[in-house]
Amino acid sequence: MPSEKRGSNEPQRGSHLSTRYRFPHPDAADEDGLLAVGGDLKPGTLLLAYGNGIFPWTTNPITWWSPDPRTIIPLGGVHVSRSLARFLRRPGLTVTFDRAFRRVMEECARPRPGREETWISPRFITGYTQLHELGYGHSAEVWRDEALVGGIYGVSIGGFYAGESMFSAEDNASRVALVFMERRLRESGYALFDVQFLTPHLQSMGAVEITRAEYLDRLRSAVAASAAFRTDPLTTGR
Repeated sequence: MPSEKRGSNEPQRGSHLSTRYRFPHPDAADEDGLLAVGGDLKPGTLLLAYGNGIFPWTTNPITWWSPDPRTIIPLGGVHVSRSLARFLRRPGLTVTFDRAFRRVMEECARPRPGREETWISPRFITGYTQLHELGYGHSAEVWRDEALVGGIYGVSIGGFYAGESMFSAEDNASRVALVFMERRLRESGYALFDVQFLTPHLQSMGAVEITRAEYLDRLRSAVAASAAFRTDPLTTGR
């Protein structure tokens, strides 16, 4: 489990974001990527974890992971299929950023056909919403009129963004959220877009696997980079 001692490699983010925990090196993870059990989901602990290539996945108990390989979306390399390109040319959808972070998390946590349960518990929603309020979490929301129909949320440190989960309440809405989030990250000067594990859905969008060693090298550079996340909205069909 994480030891109750502040790690020397913890990003310096002010005393109000410190943590009493220290994580093992990601190379100590088992073959499935499980690294540690225990700790908390307070902002300081989450920032220490993400800044060192680690993320939580469950809350009863809290488990911490650093898989090898790791999945990223190369910035500038997102794949837009012909059908999705046609969909994006249609008017009627508005994409906002950081307008409804908590609502996106709640929708990601909602049971849907084929996915009756998720790891996104109320403790996760509270912890990540606190990160968002401190400026370390960003979301993209897809709206049809006033209805929230898709979105993505994640953690941001410097020029690093870790996409945590997406949801779609109508066809293609989560794909739209991912496409516009990738575009916004590029526009805002980000260097690394992490999506953790490869799935058929992400692979179809251009996600690729890299070794954990390469990921950690890229992560070190990305968290040290300066990026300013833009929140001006966009409209499809333009």
